[in-house]
Amino acid sequence: MKPDIHPKYTQTTIKCACGNLLEVGSTRNDISVEICSKCHPFFTGKQKLMDTAGRIERFRKKYEKFNKQ
Repeated sequence: MKPDIHPKYTQTTIKCACGNLLEVGSTRNDISVEICSKCHPFFTGKQKLMDTAGRIERFRKKYEKFNKQ
């Protein structure tokens, strides 16, 4: 490898808005994120389920006049 062309790889801390801290290796220092695996709804199991049946009915009702022609 060529000397002095690669970025310096160091241990850094990722700080989440929820207060969670993660120690990782990176070429950047002190990374801040808004969401992490501790607070993301997918990982916490608190997902917002969408009412797809209601959305389909609203779509059909909105465009039913085009089917009658």
